[in-house]
Amino acid sequence: MKVIVVAILIAIVVALFSALVFLYRDRGHGKRVVWLLTIRVALSITLVTFLVVSYYAGWIGPRGIR
Repeated sequence: MKVIVVAILIAIVVALFSALVFLYRDRGHGKRVVWLLTIRVALSITLVTFLVVSYYAGWIGPRGIR
């Protein structure tokens, strides 16, 4: 469970910094920044959904993973 959450968080950070790199390279004229920020938002929504489902399924509790 912890590995999945950490992997998604790392993917979110990688997408964010990749968008920053492409923002400087493309100087605002490319679509790669928008694409990577869309991926970051999708990963964030996936993470929140996963955590909510895990809580209701009983995989995690208020004090962490059971």
